[in-house]
Amino acid sequence: MEQKERRLLAALEQMGSVIVAYSGGADSAYLAWAANRVLGSRAIAITADSASFPESHKGDAEAFAREHGIRHEYIATREFDNPAYVANNPDRCFHCKDELFTRLDEVARERGIAHVIYGVNVDDLGDYRPGQGAAKMHGVEAPLVDAGLTKEEIRALSQRAGLATWDRPASACLSSRIPYGTPVTIQNVKTVDRGEEAIRALGFRQFRVRFHGDIVRIEVAPEELDRAMTIEMARRFTAIFKPLGFHYVTLDLEGYRQGSLNAVLS
Repeated sequence: MEQKERRLLAALEQMGSVIVAYSGGADSAYLAWAANRVLGSRAIAITADSASFPESHKGDAEAFAREHGIRHEYIATREFDNPAYVANNPDRCFHCKDELFTRLDEVARERGIAHVIYGVNVDDLGDYRPGQGAAKMHGVEAPLVDAGLTKEEIRALSQRAGLATWDRPASACLSSRIPYGTPVTIQNVKTVDRGEEAIRALGFRQFRVRFHGDIVRIEVAPEELDRAMTIEMARRFTAIFKPLGFHYVTLDLEGYRQGSLNAVLS
C-alpha cells in the first residue's frame, strides 16, 4: 500500500500541474490532498457548482480544502440545460461528466494547466459508471487507478494521514436518486436534498432518498435499520416527507446498497 502511494505521489509530481475534479468524497479528497502535497499551488481542486451536488457536501468539501491548504474553486456546470441529461436514461452520468470535463478542459487551457485528473479507483472499474467513458473521451487521467489503489487502501492511507474523509460514507450526485426514465429536474433533486438533510439531522449516517414520483423509498444502512424500523421513526419520516409532496412514505427493507437503481438494467 505504501509503495502504491509513493508511485502515486511520483506520478503527480511528474505531471507538473493538475486540476482535480473534486467532490469532497473520500477518493477525490485523498487525491486532492496528495496533489497538494507534491504540487502545492500548481494543484487546483475544482468542484462543480450544480443543483445535483448536495449542499452539505459543498460545506464538507470547503472545510477539507481549507484545513489542508488546498487551492479550491467552484465552476458552474449546465447539465440541466442538456435534454439528454434531463431525460435520465442509463447514460445520464456520461452527460453529466461530459459537461464537467468540458468546463475543466476550458479552465486548464486558459491557465496552462497540464492535466485534468479525477478520483476513480480500481474498485470502480467493475461498476456501471458511464462517466468513465466521458473521462476517457476528454483524456482525463485516473492516477489512483494507475497506482493500483483500491477503495479500502485509499481509506487506510487517508486515515494514516489524518484525513477526516477516511471513513466518509460513499456518496453520489442527487440525480442518482431518480429512477431511469423519470426526468431529472432541479425541483426533484432539491426535494431529495431537503429530505436527505432532514434524515442526516436525525443522526443517520449512511442512507439514500429514492424518488419515485409520489412515493419516496428510504434506504438506510443495514446496521442502522433497527433504529429506522420503529413507530416513532415512522412518524418522523412521515413528518419529513409528506410536506415535501410525497403521498406515500416507504422504508426499503433491504437497506442501503450502492447503485440500487441500476438493478433495472439487468
